[in-house]
Amino acid sequence: MSRSSSTSPLRIGTRASPLALWQAEHVRAGLLREHPGIQVEIVPMTTQGDRMLAAPLHQIGGKGLFVKEIETALLERAVDMAVHSMKDVPAQQPEGLEIAAILAREDVRDAWVSSKFAGPDDLPPDGRVGSSSLRRRAQLLHRLPGIVVLDLRGNVATRLRKLDAGDYDGIVLAAAGLKRLGLADRIRQVLEPELSLPAVGQGAIGVEIRSDDARIRTLLEPLNDVLTSRCVRAERHMNRLLGGDCRLPVAALAQADGDNLRLRGLVASPDGREVLRAEAIGDEAEALGENVAQALLAQGAQGIIDEVRRS
Repeated sequence: MSRSSSTSPLRIGTRASPLALWQAEHVRAGLLREHPGIQVEIVPMTTQGDRMLAAPLHQIGGKGLFVKEIETALLERAVDMAVHSMKDVPAQQPEGLEIAAILAREDVRDAWVSSKFAGPDDLPPDGRVGSSSLRRRAQLLHRLPGIVVLDLRGNVATRLRKLDAGDYDGIVLAAAGLKRLGLADRIRQVLEPELSLPAVGQGAIGVEIRSDDARIRTLLEPLNDVLTSRCVRAERHMNRLLGGDCRLPVAALAQADGDNLRLRGLVASPDGREVLRAEAIGDEAEALGENVAQALLAQGAQGIIDEVRRS
């Protein structure tokens, strides 16, 4: 009997980190709420990105390493759906897979965490900041060119332990992850998008399915948040036109602007010396993403992207 038949438990594939398990349980709770009586199992997996912690993420393949094994399990029908942080999902998905639902977004912003300094602007000139993100690194160095940004890998608890051990003066994490794990009290300052434009899809949970699985798509329909979906589609389309590489220092944020969306985009050199920004307002997500991508390319974004890929 097919796993997607009406009598089989639905199986959710997910990373095994505490935050990923929270997200999968959040989707599971939504499915049970909308469809009382169905059975839903969570299948945790350890991905290549979870195992390869010694090297900076951008040097070993980017955030896509957190989804490849789960997508393979989905294609091989070992699971019926996969739950991801949308910021980890590459712009180009494997053939035969699609994002069927994007849940209502949490806080999209980055968060400053430190026991020493109230915010990054309070750092001394040689302050040490931990971050695994080229996007965060570039924006921090653009604002505070004297600081030292050191690589920081691992799950949220691991990163906080390294901070508390004194390895860093402060670290930057996604506010959404801290809030979802009940760690909002660790946030010293929420960084507004003007200071740190978020990653594409940050704060949003997506559910990926096989494109031919109409039943699972129907079950997920009530979980999809229309506004969040529009915003993330605009951000992802911008990213796709810029190359769709999770390793690039690219940022984007779409938000409601009346009946329209306002999309802000950024491409930066990893050293923070060059930061390109563009924004546009419109009602069609993909067209908006294209407008902002083209505006960034017109400013010279391709040169930055090519240089990062050569390095």
